[in-house]
Amino acid sequence: MSTGADRTAPAPPGDLRARAAAALTAARARTAALTDPVSDGDLAAQHSPLMSPLVWDLAHIGNQEELWLLRRVAGREPMRPEIDPLYDAFAHPRAERPALPLLGPAEARGYSAEVRGRVFDLLERTPFEGSALLDGGFAFGMIAQHEQQHDETMLITHQLRRGGPVLAAPDPGAPTGPPPSAAEVLVPGGPFTMGTSTEPWALDNERPAHTRDTGPFWIDTVPVTNARYLDFIADGGYAEPRWWAAEGWEQIRRHGIGAPLFWHREAGQWLRRRFGVVEPVPGDEPVLHVSWYEADAYARWAGRRLPTEAEWEKAARHDPATGRSTRYPWGDADPGPAHANLGQRHLRPAPAGSYPAGASPLGVRQLIGDVWEWTASDFLPYPGFRAFPYREYSEVFFGPEHKVLRGGSFAVDPVACRGTFRNWDLPVRRQIFAGFRTARDA
Repeated sequence: MSTGADRTAPAPPGDLRARAAAALTAARARTAALTDPVSDGDLAAQHSPLMSPLVWDLAHIGNQEELWLLRRVAGREPMRPEIDPLYDAFAHPRAERPALPLLGPAEARGYSAEVRGRVFDLLERTPFEGSALLDGGFAFGMIAQHEQQHDETMLITHQLRRGGPVLAAPDPGAPTGPPPSAAEVLVPGGPFTMGTSTEPWALDNERPAHTRDTGPFWIDTVPVTNARYLDFIADGGYAEPRWWAAEGWEQIRRHGIGAPLFWHREAGQWLRRRFGVVEPVPGDEPVLHVSWYEADAYARWAGRRLPTEAEWEKAARHDPATGRSTRYPWGDADPGPAHANLGQRHLRPAPAGSYPAGASPLGVRQLIGDVWEWTASDFLPYPGFRAFPYREYSEVFFGPEHKVLRGGSFAVDPVACRGTFRNWDLPVRRQIFAGFRTARDA
């Protein structure tokens, strides 16, 4: 059932044209920061069969920008039509892409830069109304989000890459303000507004706003930490089949999995590899690089469960005092450094309990940023869903094969992270920057 606009968060404030320019500029600066520090050989290499060579992402970003903004919005002739099949993400699996006749690093940079120059000329004179692609500058916002999503993918490739560190960022500071007063928070039952019909750059799977009803439930105040996850390991969690879904148990036995990805035990201590640095596993950080099966097994071991997607969004957006669903847990204002760990400002999650200014009205913390959070839910369309602007963005992934993740991570830019933003992946995925929190019925 659709809901009235008075119960839905408003569109973000400010000049959308200026926001689009800033978002595109920030995305390109980040793309450069991820590709400039490595050699041409590293850019062309495939560091894992799970990921594309970095140089493929670099040219794909430019190709999608040309396709949607220069061709579809401006109606211009293709600049390099012969490369379209090479950078069609559905035409070639990632494992096959190194064998394609891809643009080299210099050519990929030059092509993407030429596209961007023409796009900025277009942005200055394009009306932000008249079609679904133009309304609110959607096409420009979509492309900024697309580039940032590939930047996150490239950051995952950096994590999988072997060799010394090439990226640097300051660590998050210690939590400020008082720690959470309780380990879990009670979210009252009842209806709330899920999704959005007003956010101008929301993607098709976030739409439309509609009413959902949940029973009362308890949810962790902060994500599950490494220290808590180590308790699961120490108690034999990876050796006890009763905690695991059948497919998950088969997966960990077949691959000999006994800890999160990138962890190993040495001289009685758990260590992890993080962007080329080997370090002790920090107990106070949210656990990272766990699959949905691992998150689900931990929750069962703890006598709890993963929250549903509706429960997660209610905890993150619903204000019981007003009955409204806000854009973010802290309200409708865009994220700032005090609210959440976003935008690759840091190369790790912040300690659990950080960002009290980003807490929800009920006091749940770190729902945005730090780690993507697995939910119990399959990736399914909302009532009234319409594929836009192409089926392959969301619709072809709907079904029980993919699980929903929410909230973003330190690797996600604010332009691609909202209280309504939905991510999804296969339940076996571990290389993504994913953790979780748990819930229980009230």
